[in-house]
Amino acid sequence: MGEFTINKEKVLQALSNVEEPDLKQDLVTLGMIQDIEIGVNQVRFTVVLTTPACPLKELIRRNCEAAIHEHLSPDVEVIIKLTANVTSTRQTGPLIPGVKNVIAISSGKGGVGKSTVTANLAMALHRSGAKVGIIDADIFGPSMPVMFGAENMQPTITPRDGKNYINPIRQYGIKIISIGFLTPPESAIVWRGPMASQALKQFFADTDWGELDYLLIDLPPGTSDIHLTLVQTVPVTGAVIVTTPQKVALADATKGLAMFRQPQINVPILGIIENMAWFTPEELPDHRYHIFGKGGGQSLADKFDVPLLGQIPLVQGIREAGDEGRPAVMDVNPIVNDAFRDAAESLAQQVAIRNASKDRTRPVEIQL
Repeated sequence: MGEFTINKEKVLQALSNVEEPDLKQDLVTLGMIQDIEIGVNQVRFTVVLTTPACPLKELIRRNCEAAIHEHLSPDVEVIIKLTANVTSTRQTGPLIPGVKNVIAISSGKGGVGKSTVTANLAMALHRSGAKVGIIDADIFGPSMPVMFGAENMQPTITPRDGKNYINPIRQYGIKIISIGFLTPPESAIVWRGPMASQALKQFFADTDWGELDYLLIDLPPGTSDIHLTLVQTVPVTGAVIVTTPQKVALADATKGLAMFRQPQINVPILGIIENMAWFTPEELPDHRYHIFGKGGGQSLADKFDVPLLGQIPLVQGIREAGDEGRPAVMDVNPIVNDAFRDAAESLAQQVAIRNASKDRTRPVEIQL
């Protein structure tokens, strides 16, 4: 086959045999093939992934190369550029118009490491190339300022169109807003539910978030006014439930999961993350001690037919890094980095599947 017989139509025809593994449709139908260029015995094109954190990007690249070689010519050189345009089903409204996906990070009880998981998921998504923000909605126990080494930072205000907007703190590439930035750390925050809910609404309505692929919401433990305020204020793409393996944590996680699944709320569950899944000493990286039990996250995922997005080991470095003001994935421990990267990729994958298969998200209308 000479180079003259290759044209854009034939390239598209060949690539229509390549399926996007998660979305179960071919790349051409999904509009993921762009910028086809034909050279002398050479084909160049761009594959636009649904997220930069796609765990299957190399599989897709290999399948594209194989399809060109099989359907056009085994001798043609294939040059593929991978980019990403994160998908969204949000109705863009007056609030946070540039934010593609709002993801609630929830736990049934305190002490399961939900904020640590949120901070590290955010960093792992950012490292993949995504634009990420965090709202620390744990109004009564804000921890993001400490975890990001930003306790002494204060957001600035920018007036625009007759209104004052809060500029989120930017730390390590992540945009963050927390009540901890707005109150002195040593003062206790004694608020009634409606006041806390009003504060959360301001984090959406009065904050200049700009363009974000993922806005993670670190919710308080349990089920509360804050959870209802979140789902009523903005369209939530989906929720992630963080649990630890032991029975009491799983029982509480079940309640949190059931809340999002109530018919009047109906927020999709993107999956479960099992934190402190096992203890691994730094000096014995191949050892796993299941000190809190084993398999709890998987059994919860199986029970509710949702994915187990990741299992995060209990490693001393995760706690130390958080206390020192940086998410642990910024360090070089491969056990920690791999666990959070895998969980972030699985989360991004589930967001893309959810956006391709479910209806647009709207704010929930709850009459109480």
